[in-house]
Amino acid sequence: MSEEVKARRAPRKGVPSDEKSRARTSKATLPQMALDLFAEVAADLTCGVDEVGRGPLAGPVVTAAVILDPARPIKGLADSKKLTAQRREALYEEIVERSLAYCIAEASVGEIDSLNILHATMLAMQRAVNGLSRMPTLALIDGNRCPVLPMRSEAVIKGDDKVPAISAASILAKVTRDRQLIALHEEFPQYGFDEHVGYGTPRHLEALRRHGPSPHHRQSFAPVREAFEMFGALTVSRVIRSS
Repeated sequence: MSEEVKARRAPRKGVPSDEKSRARTSKATLPQMALDLFAEVAADLTCGVDEVGRGPLAGPVVTAAVILDPARPIKGLADSKKLTAQRREALYEEIVERSLAYCIAEASVGEIDSLNILHATMLAMQRAVNGLSRMPTLALIDGNRCPVLPMRSEAVIKGDDKVPAISAASILAKVTRDRQLIALHEEFPQYGFDEHVGYGTPRHLEALRRHGPSPHHRQSFAPVREAFEMFGALTVSRVIRSS
């Protein structure tokens, strides 16, 4: 065996004791460093963000952002579409009461028509996140794309069924928008908003053909645009409620 190989295999001699001590200390502190990093990540504030109302022919698109409180868990959080209206209402109250922070925002019909539904949805999500009373360090967005936000964000496909904070946001947005469309039904009962909350059901499409669009219909959506072309202008004026 060559002297060079022997030298490489030979144990190191004469290493100062303080250097050995530093090496042992470095190895010993690695687990603690990992724990510290985990604690730092766990302390991050994560918000869930979701929208309701991209597909309907009428009404705003509503979004919500929620930061849940780990110390006050909420049982039964799930995709709002999979819950009954009664269960959504009950969870809505729990989320409002127990979350660390929440904000509900929207983009109007006018913004949907001028920006398109995708960009209007991104705008409403920005408003929801920026409106939180506590600024999150991470935003988890339901779907496959994220709005431009001042913090790190990640898109989660089917997040409303996977991430509790997104489920909570889905519930807040769904309940809020359903309430709005039920209120619209009182002003415009001919469209049946209380039944389909603005979606293009056969009843809704027939009402558009018969009565024309209301001020709350999205002119950029094909069935509404066709109704506008048929009637030439808004045929149903807004009902002014007395205070």
